[in-house]
Amino acid sequence: MRDYELILVIQPDLDETALNDVLNKVKSWITDSGGSIAKTDFWGKRKLAYSIRKQKEGQYVLLKANLAPNFCANLERNLRFLEPVLRFLLTTA
Repeated sequence: MRDYELILVIQPDLDETALNDVLNKVKSWITDSGGSIAKTDFWGKRKLAYSIRKQKEGQYVLLKANLAPNFCANLERNLRFLEPVLRFLLTTA
C-alpha cells in the first residue's frame, strides 16, 4: 500500500448533495479495493486556466488515500467515465 494524492476538478453547477454523491462514489471505489481515505480537503470553486467542456470554473477536491499500486489504473479508468469529473490527477505522496 502506498500513499496517493487525488485531485478532482468537478463540475461547478453541482449542488452540495450531488457533489457529496460523487465524492462518496470515489471514496467507495477506494475502500472497496482495500484502501483507505486519510483526508478529504474541499478547496471550493475556482476559475480554470482554460475552459473544459464549456466550463470556466470547477470545484476542487483533494483526497489523500492509501491504496494498492495495482488499483491505480482501475481507479483512473473509473474516473474517466464519471461524468461530473472534469479532470483528475493521481500522484504518489
